[in-house]
Amino acid sequence: MPCAPAIPENDEPAISRQVGRAQRRQARSLYFRGWTLTQIAAELGVKYGTLAAWKSREAWDEAAPIAVVDDCLEAKIVTLLEKEPFTEGDMKRVDFLMRQLERSARIKKYEQTGREGDLNPKIGNRNDDKAKAKRADKRKNFLSREQWQALLDDFEAWCFEYQREWWDQRHQRTRKIRKSRQIGATVYFSRESVAKVAEDVLATLDGEDDRAPRNQIFLSASQRQANKFRREIVKWVRRVTGVELKGNPIMLDLAFPPEVDEDGEAHALPAMDAVGFYPLSTNSATAQGESGDFYFDEFAWVHGFKELNGVASGMATHQIYRKTYFSTPSTKTHQSYAFWSGEDWNAGRPKGQQKPFDISHRNLRNGAIMPDGSWQQLVTIHDAVAKGLGKLVDVDKLRTEYSPERFANLFECEDIDDSESSFPYALCAPARVDSFQKWRDFHPAQIEMPSGRPFGDKPVWLGYDPNKQGRDDAALVIVAPPDVPGKGKFRVLEKLRLNGFDFAGQAEKIREVCRRYNVVDIAIDTTGHGQAVWELVSKWFPAARRINYSVSSKTALVIKGQHVFRKGRIEFDSGWTDVMQAFIAIRPALTGSQKGVTYVARRNGEIGHADVAWAILHALSNEPLEAGTSSEGAGGGFVKFYD
Repeated sequence: MPCAPAIPENDEPAISRQVGRAQRRQARSLYFRGWTLTQIAAELGVKYGTLAAWKSREAWDEAAPIAVVDDCLEAKIVTLLEKEPFTEGDMKRVDFLMRQLERSARIKKYEQTGREGDLNPKIGNRNDDKAKAKRADKRKNFLSREQWQALLDDFEAWCFEYQREWWDQRHQRTRKIRKSRQIGATVYFSRESVAKVAEDVLATLDGEDDRAPRNQIFLSASQRQANKFRREIVKWVRRVTGVELKGNPIMLDLAFPPEVDEDGEAHALPAMDAVGFYPLSTNSATAQGESGDFYFDEFAWVHGFKELNGVASGMATHQIYRKTYFSTPSTKTHQSYAFWSGEDWNAGRPKGQQKPFDISHRNLRNGAIMPDGSWQQLVTIHDAVAKGLGKLVDVDKLRTEYSPERFANLFECEDIDDSESSFPYALCAPARVDSFQKWRDFHPAQIEMPSGRPFGDKPVWLGYDPNKQGRDDAALVIVAPPDVPGKGKFRVLEKLRLNGFDFAGQAEKIREVCRRYNVVDIAIDTTGHGQAVWELVSKWFPAARRINYSVSSKTALVIKGQHVFRKGRIEFDSGWTDVMQAFIAIRPALTGSQKGVTYVARRNGEIGHADVAWAILHALSNEPLEAGTSSEGAGGGFVKFYD
């Protein structure tokens, strides 16, 4: 038989541990609400001595105020939950009291940690890992250590061999590079500028105090061309890191948060000043003010190079800064040629101190230090192909597309001899302007927009030079005529290369241009393939003009163009070196009969590869030949006869 439970000596019936805990909690709750031990003993049926023992052992009098509040909240919540009927009002009261319990729990946690985020959940949410990561994403132009390293790794893997040679010489005080056309110099130096900053940022984070990153400054013939550096940088950084760099100039945020080591301790990282990427146009009034490494793009095509270089080089006066000049060759009469050949450096020095500059390709193909301390290199298309560019370029095919003279200038770094040109450099150079700054009524950003109207409803003329004998050298230009006929200035707003299209495709491209401009005149050379293009265009633009090349028509085109340039009545963007090259390529030559003079772009008499220049001349021909030729004086000229 089961044994009966033992009876305590004080004759109190035995109670379970759970009931005992409930009694102690209820007694403590009544005590917190101001009941005396005698009152509690009578209410609960517990001996006074037992209550006194509980009070002493659990230190009821030393309980924190928040514990007293918690007890009251719990009692009230339990009372409401047990209430019948449980009304909607009771539900709202319980919800309110539960929220007070949550606040009580945050207060107790704050007392342990001292973190304000434990007391205020909003502050806590702002400081958790997810919020920190989100804020890092929103920080303007901020890249993490890992992202800087990713850029540096991608850059080093991307370069061709000749570009690695440029990278190896990045610490030279001055670099001068003459290069072939289309070997990726602009995109390379855009990325190099970022890679240099990445290298210095990582070195500074690793404790190398003398490697602070520097500003990077880009000089180009026009603001539009200078902004190409910015576009290349933004595109590359976005592809590698996913970060969208913003602003012009781009100012990098280099304030790094503390890093946590393996032991969980946070360490502050070295402070670095903000670094900027500054795209500037070659304007002697504005190309100054900032200090940093600077890159001078197409310096051999800049008008007034000597004055501008004197101003711009001041941005890199301090020894810590680096200067890089790179360009395709132009003419030996250009001011930059004396800078390249050493004539400027030797000028004014005693004969005993003058030193020759060996600027031959044999000496410069792999780069060489010159007497002025600069590192110079001459990179032809053959050099670039031998060092990796052969994956992208077929030299033999290029030779078939260009005359020997033109090929030598564009791809073998030989200067143009413009002494026989109908449009020498000195005649064309004043027409170059910074269109981004000067033409406020033209908005090139709208060219790529659907239904964009970059020139509004203002009238424009189109000039088109189709491909000759099937060669892909077709060019279309959009020219804004002067507001005052015969006196105002023509502006070449846009130029397009229509390569790889048949005559129908060329006609359709002309029609696309007409949709975004108010075209009032179209002039098309109808020699060869141009006839088919004109026939298609004339179906929807009946006023399209035909230009049939002959000795007289070509002479009229050149004479009109020379007069417009001579009078300073034409402007085009300074960054368009191909327009300069095209005009310089036009020169007089004897006809096949040797009895007349015509104008050609090749020594062998074939027309071509000055296509952009001819397209512009076609558009200009819409203005009568005699327009602008009369005296500009108020009363005109007069002739006096004497007996």
